[in-house]
Amino acid sequence: MGPGAAPVVGCGDEVISPRQVFLFSGHMIDVPGRTPSRFPPALVPAAAQALAGVLDAHAAGPADVAIAQAASGGDLLFLEACLDRGVRVWVMLPFAAPDFIERSVLPAQDGKAWRARFEAVMARLPAPPRIMPADDMAGDSPYERCNRWMLDTAQAWGADRLCFICLWDGGGGDGPGGTASMCTEVERRGGRFDWIDIRKL
Repeated sequence: MGPGAAPVVGCGDEVISPRQVFLFSGHMIDVPGRTPSRFPPALVPAAAQALAGVLDAHAAGPADVAIAQAASGGDLLFLEACLDRGVRVWVMLPFAAPDFIERSVLPAQDGKAWRARFEAVMARLPAPPRIMPADDMAGDSPYERCNRWMLDTAQAWGADRLCFICLWDGGGGDGPGGTASMCTEVERRGGRFDWIDIRKL
Protein backbone atom coordinates (compact mmCIF):
# COMPACT_ATOMS: atom_id res chain seq x y z
CA MET A 1 0.00 0.00 0.00
CA GLY A 2 1.73 3.16 -1.17
CA PRO A 3 1.29 6.78 -0.16
CA GLY A 4 -1.68 7.18 -2.48
CA ALA A 5 -3.50 4.13 -1.23
CA ALA A 6 -6.82 4.28 0.59
CA PRO A 7 -6.61 5.12 4.29
CA VAL A 8 -7.65 2.66 6.94
CA VAL A 9 -10.09 3.05 9.78
CA GLY A 10 -8.51 4.26 12.99
CA CYS A 11 -10.06 4.74 16.41
CA GLY A 12 -13.84 4.73 16.47
CA ASP A 13 -15.31 5.72 13.11
CA GLU A 14 -12.48 8.07 12.19
CA VAL A 15 -10.66 7.34 8.93
CA ILE A 16 -7.06 8.51 8.79
CA SER A 17 -4.17 8.27 6.34
CA PRO A 18 -0.99 9.28 8.17
CA ARG A 19 2.08 10.69 6.50
CA GLN A 20 4.35 8.55 8.69
CA VAL A 21 3.73 5.80 11.22
CA PHE A 22 6.21 5.70 14.10
CA LEU A 23 6.46 2.33 15.83
CA PHE A 24 8.53 2.11 19.00
CA SER A 25 10.13 -0.54 21.16
CA GLY A 26 12.63 0.12 23.91
CA HIS A 27 14.03 -1.03 27.20
CA MET A 28 12.21 -0.59 30.47
CA ILE A 29 13.85 1.14 33.41
CA ASP A 30 15.94 -1.32 35.43
CA VAL A 31 14.23 -3.06 38.30
CA PRO A 32 15.96 -2.49 41.66
CA GLY A 33 19.16 -4.51 41.92
CA ARG A 34 19.36 -5.44 38.24
CA THR A 35 22.85 -6.71 37.34
CA PRO A 36 24.26 -5.74 34.96
CA SER A 37 22.45 -2.44 34.73
CA ARG A 38 20.90 -1.71 31.34
CA PHE A 39 18.65 1.35 31.67
CA PRO A 40 19.30 3.07 35.00
CA PRO A 41 17.22 6.14 35.89
CA ALA A 42 20.30 8.33 35.39
CA LEU A 43 20.02 7.76 31.62
CA VAL A 44 16.45 9.03 31.36
CA PRO A 45 17.34 12.62 30.33
CA ALA A 46 19.78 11.43 27.66
CA ALA A 47 17.29 8.90 26.33
CA ALA A 48 14.54 11.52 26.18
CA GLN A 49 16.85 13.88 24.31
CA ALA A 50 17.85 11.16 21.83
CA LEU A 51 14.22 10.25 21.16
CA ALA A 52 13.34 13.90 20.63
CA GLY A 53 16.21 14.19 18.16
CA VAL A 54 15.04 11.24 16.08
CA LEU A 55 11.45 12.51 15.98
CA ASP A 56 12.60 15.99 15.04
CA ALA A 57 14.81 14.55 12.27
CA HIS A 58 11.65 13.00 10.82
CA ALA A 59 9.71 16.25 11.34
CA ALA A 60 7.16 14.34 13.43
CA GLY A 61 3.89 16.18 13.84
CA PRO A 62 0.08 16.11 13.65
CA ALA A 63 0.05 14.40 10.24
CA ASP A 64 1.69 11.31 11.77
CA VAL A 65 0.68 8.38 13.98
CA ALA A 66 2.76 6.78 16.75
CA ILE A 67 2.24 3.26 18.10
CA ALA A 68 3.76 1.81 21.28
CA GLN A 69 3.05 0.05 24.53
CA ALA A 70 3.43 2.20 27.65
CA ALA A 71 5.98 0.54 29.94
CA SER A 72 8.27 2.49 32.22
CA GLY A 73 11.30 3.83 30.42
CA GLY A 74 11.54 3.97 26.65
CA ASP A 75 7.84 3.54 25.86
CA LEU A 76 6.64 6.39 28.05
CA LEU A 77 9.50 8.69 27.01
CA PHE A 78 8.62 8.05 23.36
CA LEU A 79 4.91 8.64 23.95
CA GLU A 80 5.57 11.88 25.85
CA ALA A 81 7.78 13.16 23.03
CA CYS A 82 5.18 12.28 20.40
CA LEU A 83 2.35 13.94 22.32
CA ASP A 84 4.48 17.06 22.77
CA ARG A 85 4.78 17.25 18.96
CA GLY A 86 1.10 16.73 18.29
CA VAL A 87 1.57 13.24 16.85
CA ARG A 88 -1.57 11.11 17.12
CA VAL A 89 -0.69 8.39 19.61
CA TRP A 90 -2.11 4.87 19.74
CA VAL A 91 -1.21 2.88 22.85
CA MET A 92 -1.59 -0.87 22.38
CA LEU A 93 -1.36 -3.09 25.46
CA PRO A 94 -1.16 -6.86 25.93
CA PHE A 95 -3.35 -6.64 29.05
CA ALA A 96 -5.88 -4.29 30.58
CA ALA A 97 -4.24 -1.20 32.07
CA PRO A 98 -4.28 -2.23 35.77
CA ASP A 99 -2.55 -5.52 34.99
CA PHE A 100 -0.09 -3.79 32.66
CA ILE A 101 0.82 -1.27 35.36
CA GLU A 102 1.56 -4.09 37.81
CA ARG A 103 3.73 -5.98 35.33
CA SER A 104 5.41 -3.30 33.24
CA VAL A 105 5.36 0.00 35.12
CA LEU A 106 5.56 -0.42 38.90
CA PRO A 107 8.47 -2.95 39.03
CA ALA A 108 10.90 -0.27 37.78
CA GLN A 109 13.06 1.82 40.04
CA ASP A 110 10.91 4.82 41.00
CA GLY A 111 7.89 2.74 39.96
CA LYS A 112 5.35 5.09 41.56
CA ALA A 113 6.77 8.03 39.61
CA TRP A 114 6.52 6.02 36.39
CA ARG A 115 2.92 5.14 37.20
CA ALA A 116 2.20 8.86 37.51
CA ARG A 117 3.78 9.41 34.09
CA PHE A 118 1.73 6.52 32.69
CA GLU A 119 -1.47 8.08 34.01
CA ALA A 120 -0.49 11.49 32.65
CA VAL A 121 0.08 10.01 29.19
CA MET A 122 -3.26 8.18 29.31
CA ALA A 123 -5.00 11.46 30.13
CA ARG A 124 -3.53 13.05 26.99
CA LEU A 125 -4.47 10.29 24.54
CA PRO A 126 -7.02 11.03 21.81
CA ALA A 127 -8.57 7.60 22.43
CA PRO A 128 -8.28 4.94 25.17
CA PRO A 129 -5.54 2.30 24.90
CA ARG A 130 -6.30 -0.66 22.69
CA ILE A 131 -6.16 -3.97 24.56
CA MET A 132 -4.95 -7.02 22.66
CA PRO A 133 -7.78 -9.42 21.88
CA ALA A 134 -7.68 -12.80 23.56
CA ASP A 135 -6.68 -15.68 21.30
CA ASP A 136 -5.83 -19.35 21.52
CA MET A 137 -2.05 -19.11 21.01
CA ALA A 138 -1.25 -21.05 24.17
CA GLY A 139 2.34 -20.78 25.31
CA ASP A 140 3.13 -17.72 23.18
CA SER A 141 4.29 -14.68 25.14
CA PRO A 142 1.61 -11.97 25.30
CA TYR A 143 4.37 -9.37 24.84
CA GLU A 144 5.55 -11.14 21.70
CA ARG A 145 1.99 -11.28 20.36
CA CYS A 146 1.54 -7.61 21.18
CA ASN A 147 4.73 -6.76 19.27
CA ARG A 148 3.39 -8.52 16.18
CA TRP A 149 -0.02 -6.89 16.63
CA MET A 150 1.58 -3.43 16.76
CA LEU A 151 3.80 -4.15 13.77
CA ASP A 152 0.89 -5.53 11.73
CA THR A 153 -1.14 -2.42 12.61
CA ALA A 154 1.71 -0.08 11.62
CA GLN A 155 2.35 -1.87 8.34
CA ALA A 156 -1.32 -1.79 7.37
CA TRP A 157 -0.65 1.68 5.92
CA GLY A 158 2.27 0.39 3.87
CA ALA A 159 5.92 -0.31 4.60
CA ASP A 160 6.95 2.98 3.01
CA ARG A 161 5.25 4.92 5.81
CA LEU A 162 6.72 2.93 8.69
CA CYS A 163 9.50 4.45 10.81
CA PHE A 164 10.54 1.97 13.51
CA ILE A 165 12.47 3.52 16.41
CA CYS A 166 14.19 1.39 19.04
CA LEU A 167 16.03 2.19 22.25
CA TRP A 168 18.19 -0.92 22.53
CA ASP A 169 21.51 -2.19 23.82
CA GLY A 170 21.94 -4.61 20.92
CA GLY A 171 21.68 -7.68 23.14
CA GLY A 172 19.10 -10.33 23.83
CA GLY A 173 16.08 -9.62 25.97
CA ASP A 174 15.16 -10.85 29.44
CA GLY A 175 12.41 -12.93 27.86
CA PRO A 176 10.25 -13.25 24.75
CA GLY A 177 8.59 -10.13 23.46
CA GLY A 178 11.33 -7.64 24.32
CA THR A 179 13.03 -5.05 22.16
CA ALA A 180 15.43 -7.59 20.65
CA SER A 181 12.58 -9.72 19.32
CA MET A 182 10.79 -6.68 17.89
CA CYS A 183 13.97 -5.56 16.10
CA THR A 184 14.42 -9.07 14.70
CA GLU A 185 10.85 -9.14 13.42
CA VAL A 186 11.08 -5.70 11.80
CA GLU A 187 14.34 -6.70 10.12
CA ARG A 188 12.84 -10.04 8.98
CA ARG A 189 10.05 -8.11 7.28
CA GLY A 190 12.52 -5.84 5.53
CA GLY A 191 11.76 -2.76 7.61
CA ARG A 192 14.07 0.16 8.25
CA PHE A 193 14.67 1.58 11.69
CA ASP A 194 16.40 4.22 13.73
CA TRP A 195 18.45 2.60 16.48
CA ILE A 196 19.26 4.60 19.60
CA ASP A 197 22.03 2.57 21.21
CA ILE A 198 21.46 2.87 24.95
CA ARG A 199 25.11 1.91 25.59
CA LYS A 200 26.21 5.18 23.99
CA LEU A 201 23.99 7.54 25.98
